[in-house]
Amino acid sequence: MSIPQSGGGVIERFEQLAEMMESGNKPKSDWRIGTEHEKFGWLTATRQPLPYDGPASISTLFRDLSARFGWEPVREGENIIGLTRNGANVSLEPGGQFELSGAAVETIHETAAELQNHLDEVASIADPLGIKFMGIGAAPEWRHEDMPVMPKGRYRLMTDYMGRVGTHGTQMMYRTSTVQVNLDYASEADMVKKLRVSLALQPVATALFASSPFFDGKPNGHKSWRSRIWRGLDDSRTGMLPFAFDEGFGFQQYVDWVLDVPMYFVYRDGKYISALGQSFRAFLRGELPAMPGEKPTLSDWADHMTTVFPEARVKKYIEMRGADCGDQAHINALPAFWVGLMYDQTALDAAWDLVKGFDAETREGLRVAASVDGLQGEAGGVKLHDLARAAVGLSHAGLSARGQGEERHLAPLVETVKTGMTQADRWLDLYNGAWKRSLAPLYDAASL
Repeated sequence: MSIPQSGGGVIERFEQLAEMMESGNKPKSDWRIGTEHEKFGWLTATRQPLPYDGPASISTLFRDLSARFGWEPVREGENIIGLTRNGANVSLEPGGQFELSGAAVETIHETAAELQNHLDEVASIADPLGIKFMGIGAAPEWRHEDMPVMPKGRYRLMTDYMGRVGTHGTQMMYRTSTVQVNLDYASEADMVKKLRVSLALQPVATALFASSPFFDGKPNGHKSWRSRIWRGLDDSRTGMLPFAFDEGFGFQQYVDWVLDVPMYFVYRDGKYISALGQSFRAFLRGELPAMPGEKPTLSDWADHMTTVFPEARVKKYIEMRGADCGDQAHINALPAFWVGLMYDQTALDAAWDLVKGFDAETREGLRVAASVDGLQGEAGGVKLHDLARAAVGLSHAGLSARGQGEERHLAPLVETVKTGMTQADRWLDLYNGAWKRSLAPLYDAASL
């Protein structure tokens, strides 16, 4: 969710940066689940992406969702760029990907109910307008020039910068969609263990949820092209964070890494001020070229923390970021998978035992293998299908131990592990068979 962050007043002590992360420590009784997913809107008459303006458009959806269902508009200038209600947000990614950032809830059942309610509300407005949404990791046919550009200052700055620092940045911004879950930690030590397990098993999530085998109108040679895009984006702010596995890693070491990531912007008085490539360390000294003499606030730091994109990201919680978006069942399965592994200590300990012997080369090799070959990938003698089978089993046990019956939400992953067939595999088989190498049927097949 890329909206301005709230953090606090002017930073007076360097230690406040790590203390912000430490303030996320919560007792287990207060742990919650926050699920986010992005989806592509498309016009049924033309199979073209949903524009921002017009009778059948994002702005119409925002207006009617606000009027009919009590969502409060979030504006940038004259434009509605998001909605908020009861701790949940609807926001926009750069190419118009419609994102629900759910409220913090206690169970996967609540997440599933929230998703169903959201899809029902959206469909009640979208269907009469000839609008549908699809859950898929990458836009299968649309070219960059086909994509609408959302009226958000942050994205104008990022688009320019992405074109200068990597090969795939604008593809990520405008033509990919993900599902992720945000989970809590109890302490610095708990954060470290959860981050290490989530980074090491992120390739398993990439493989299990792979749903982007098409791009620019044809097969792209990958099961998850979205994952491939992230490997060609900006090495300074992405990746598997090998330093997180170093002895002594903790909040401060993560802060040190984020401080060395070049800035994008500073948000002031409703406007984004370009600080592209500038240093937050200089900002702390009052020496930021974009704002000479001014020192940052904790809100500026919170904003800067949203501009790093590793496979798992830490703020006051941990974000699992490795999965393509998929159908409704897979959107629910993603938080179920990680909650089962992270919120039961026995499952978490066993998951660490699965991966603690991996070196950085193996972890990165699995990341690459997952994007290319999905469950058929392997690296360093580790087969992703075997690792996925073990991880899904541990997640199932962890959910069972919670005693909520949440393990039923793992059903798509249990079937995938059993058959070895991901969403990407099924769609490739249909493309080469019943669809007769046409992508037209994919739009309805992937619709939510």
